[in-house]
Amino acid sequence: MIKDRSKLHILYMQIRDDQVTRIEELQEFARHSQLNESQFTPLNVFDQPVFSPDYANRFDAVFVGGSSDASVLKPDQYPFVEPAKQLLKHCVDHTIPVFASCFGFQLGVEALGGKVIHDAQNMEMGIYPMQLTSAAWDDQLFADTPERFLVVSGHKERAFKLPPHTQLLAFTERCPYHAFKVMDKPFYGFQFHPEVDHHDLAARITRYQDRYLETDGALQAILDNLHPTPESNRLILKFVDRILLQKR
Repeated sequence: MIKDRSKLHILYMQIRDDQVTRIEELQEFARHSQLNESQFTPLNVFDQPVFSPDYANRFDAVFVGGSSDASVLKPDQYPFVEPAKQLLKHCVDHTIPVFASCFGFQLGVEALGGKVIHDAQNMEMGIYPMQLTSAAWDDQLFADTPERFLVVSGHKERAFKLPPHTQLLAFTERCPYHAFKVMDKPFYGFQFHPEVDHHDLAARITRYQDRYLETDGALQAILDNLHPTPESNRLILKFVDRILLQKR
């Protein structure tokens, strides 16, 4: 039975350790999905690092956001990595829809049998042109998205190999794996940030500049290259409409 939009209930797995970004990121997902913030139940893994995979069963979908500092490559340092991976694998096994961006993308890659590597040399931080693959042309989310569009991207780690039984949907010049879908499952991963627009990026990169920017003038260079990213941001609403509400 297809639900009314107002009845959707989303588990929002959040990997943020500062309160300002926690609030900001929730607002971003709510705004671009056209859902109310009250429809999201945050599970902040810094506060609750251990949880059962079947916690996802009571929700219509799972959204996963980015991270300020954590790494999927350091499960000993970040004890929530393995429970988060198990929850995402559970979602695939039980056909629970997933929309995972940035850190969530990397969790999904590792959880489902792919490989993530540290690649600071090809770090992306700012606005980048995204290129769709031919597999995206017939995809539910991407079919009416232009072949090239702008996105917000910020990461030092990336997928080296996608999991089996997935389709590559998008890439950039620096990052060969930027979006994937699990075949025959409502699971989408995005290395870029569909929830972040250029205004959000300006605020967040200014706040995090000491963590990510190593050279003088790097912040200003990003701020000087800000552009709207409507096609990227629209993917969240498409996911709600086309995957959760089954509209076209």
